[in-house]
Amino acid sequence: MSVTIIGSYLSPYVRKTLVCLQIKGVDYRIDPIVPFFGNDEFSRVSPLRRIPVYIDDRVALPDSTVICEFLEDRFPEPALLPASAELRANARWLEEFADSRMGEVFIWRLFNNLVINRFVWGQAVDEIQLRHTIDREIPSILDYLEARLPTAGYLFGAISIADIAIASFFRNASFSKYEVDPSRWPRTRHFADHVLDHPAFSSLRPFEELSLRTPIGEHRQALLDAGAPVTSETYATGRPRRGILRT
Repeated sequence: MSVTIIGSYLSPYVRKTLVCLQIKGVDYRIDPIVPFFGNDEFSRVSPLRRIPVYIDDRVALPDSTVICEFLEDRFPEPALLPASAELRANARWLEEFADSRMGEVFIWRLFNNLVINRFVWGQAVDEIQLRHTIDREIPSILDYLEARLPTAGYLFGAISIADIAIASFFRNASFSKYEVDPSRWPRTRHFADHVLDHPAFSSLRPFEELSLRTPIGEHRQALLDAGAPVTSETYATGRPRRGILRT
């Protein structure tokens, strides 16, 4: 079976998907595009022009949650959802909280403000939004997590989709030079550090850091040179275009 993932190593949603693939032992190739640089064919496989997209011999799926649910169904071992209905529901809720609320704040209001808007669109940092994000919105997220995360280990014993989804956004926070204060949110800081030390996360780190310091147009060749499992074909184009749901 041949699996292709379309999407940048810098995306938390791509990261979530790649970690799931690695834990389940599924080999893949990656077309490491920033979604704004997707061509017309990318719009066909991802109508919202978002990443990741998963393609194999049976399906072509956009959206990380749909992809990870498909992987859980097709490759049930090791399981990334707990056994009981109640715990599975809690895991799915925390994944949704990460993808929606943490995505809104850590990606659209922090990472995009500091990184994407500058290097894709040539826009200045919105300092007012940045201050509000750091002073008000991120603390509200961390307060919520601090009351729900374990003092040690993973949320449900073994690593789950909830752990993976939450930790993926803390990786992007670090790209934006934001670190969780361990004196104010000790559980959250320990949890993020612990999950991100999992081998499935740490194996991606060299490719993430390479992408972060490399101009977007040079990502593909730099990753090839570094030994990343890059596809032979790409959905990339040279000029960016804005997405459907957000800028």
